[in-house]
Amino acid sequence: MKQEQTTAGTPTWRIIPLSENNASMNMAIDHAICDAIAQKESHATIRFYTWKPSAVSIGTFQSMHDEINVEQCKKQNVEWVRRRTGGGAVYHDNAGEITYSVIASEELFPKGILESYNVICGWIIESLKLLNINAEFKPINDIITNGKKISGNAQTRRNGVLLQHGTILYDVNVDKMFSLLKVPDEKIRDKMISTVKERVTSVKQSSSASYQDTYNALVKGFTENKQCSFGELTDKEKQSAEQWAKELYSSDEWNFKR
Repeated sequence: MKQEQTTAGTPTWRIIPLSENNASMNMAIDHAICDAIAQKESHATIRFYTWKPSAVSIGTFQSMHDEINVEQCKKQNVEWVRRRTGGGAVYHDNAGEITYSVIASEELFPKGILESYNVICGWIIESLKLLNINAEFKPINDIITNGKKISGNAQTRRNGVLLQHGTILYDVNVDKMFSLLKVPDEKIRDKMISTVKERVTSVKQSSSASYQDTYNALVKGFTENKQCSFGELTDKEKQSAEQWAKELYSSDEWNFKR
């Protein structure tokens, strides 16, 4: 299936509704969609998802041993996975965030990294406006409201395809996050936790919106002024995702390669 175009040359976007997957499958689905779009077999795609069980993801250049307390993750039934994108370690709470992925030909976005971040993060900002949350883009890849971070994002480009994914914090548990991440100096742990609590916020702290309200706003904000339709993974994408999840994203060779 070739990517359809509207008469104005605007791409048709496939919107994959909120789904729940484990850590390796979430990364594998993005990978499979990237491959399909590179081969011009799938539409430009926006998908929304959560993590079950909760998980910690690390950037592609990070060391799992340096960033994650694996024993604590095991005790708390929290998974771990290495992303293909850069950036730092992120705790993905099952009930505390909504994650999105935007996957499309890089020709649809500005060549500059900051400029393309600004475009996609603008969709999040418009979504938050619908919840009466005034936010702004803070380069390189954060969105803040009242000086506090409410969304973090990461991007990579391969084979002519842009992948950007990020989190919108609905609720935040800084203490649990720090129980799973390694801190270089235990003596400053409490100070770091206090600092993060002062610098990070959530939809729940900033609005009376429910989780469903937040998701609905994101769908509206991301799809505004786009030719789009709701859809699902193709059979080929599903098979590819299952393979990537099994052979790469759940493997110690990948996750602990640094």
